[in-house]
Amino acid sequence: MAISDNSRQSLLPTFLYSTPSLTKRLFNLEPSLMKAEHQSPFISLGDVGGKASKVVVPSPKEGKIELFSPAFYAACTVGGMLCCGITHTAVTPLDIVKCNMQIDPTKYKSITSGFGVLVKEQGAKGLFKGWAPTLVGYSAQGAFKYGFYEFFKKYYSDIAGPEHAAKYKTLIYLAGSASAELIADVALCPMEAVKVRVQTQPGFARGLSDGLPKILKAEGVAGLYKGLAPLWGRQIPYTMMKFASFETIVELIYKYSIPTPKQECSTALQLGVSFGGGYIAGVLCAVVSHPADNLVSFLNNAKGATVGDAVKKLGVMGLLTRGLPLRIFMIGTLTGTQWGIYDSFKVFVGLPTTGGATPTPATSKA
Repeated sequence: MAISDNSRQSLLPTFLYSTPSLTKRLFNLEPSLMKAEHQSPFISLGDVGGKASKVVVPSPKEGKIELFSPAFYAACTVGGMLCCGITHTAVTPLDIVKCNMQIDPTKYKSITSGFGVLVKEQGAKGLFKGWAPTLVGYSAQGAFKYGFYEFFKKYYSDIAGPEHAAKYKTLIYLAGSASAELIADVALCPMEAVKVRVQTQPGFARGLSDGLPKILKAEGVAGLYKGLAPLWGRQIPYTMMKFASFETIVELIYKYSIPTPKQECSTALQLGVSFGGGYIAGVLCAVVSHPADNLVSFLNNAKGATVGDAVKKLGVMGLLTRGLPLRIFMIGTLTGTQWGIYDSFKVFVGLPTTGGATPTPATSKA
């Protein structure tokens, strides 16, 4: 007997979270039912214990955290905060050179010369300007991004139902990541405004402590959010590519490159797959979001400037390519490391790593 639409509330395809001990934790089901669950992301139960009934299997527990519980989302939120805050702060020197190449290409002509100019004019400390707003802003963004991604992925899967969730899983990844990033960028935008000005306007401010009050005094709260629309334009496609491509790449790696099922792979191998899948996804993210990244840098540096002004000054090719090689290297490394840290934290608290092979949904029996 198949599960009806009304009983899909607590179902989620296990391709989203496959674990080695899943079948052993499903409330002492009969061996035949356990075998069916192991082969399928969905369970359709007929006569159990002599009674015809429709059963919805609750979320399994991994360690001390129940999947999709408040503790689960809290853990994902903390993991996202750590992976984004640490990695973005670590690549601050690359980010400074990239932003200056976008704003003043005649002065910062290449990656190597850009580093040389910065060190010559500002010393070694100039390579780390804006680290504080970077740490605060991207920690907040990562917390909302990863926490809400896990929430919306579950939410949209429940709305779609088991079969459609498996069939259209990529659309669920895209919708979940877009929804999460829409919220996350509201938290990031003020710190991004401070960061860009500190890094690209010599003498504007030393960092967060004096840069934030200066913007508020001159332009009010609106000055902190004038780059929100371009930020959405940069980050939402970026995040959609980041999460959807990562999930797909990881699935393909386990399906075609690793002969051992994911649940039998070592933790080190699974985390290696997370890093490798994240790096490839990061390269794709950089290409997709780069024009909007140029716009954000331009608008945060030119008071009263519009998107049209940016296109006129930078040109279409400038928007597409200026600073792109550096950003590909930076975002690839950044994204791979983020997924590595995020999944390492999940493993640390007893949760499975993200992504994996997609089993075939079970065929319901009469």
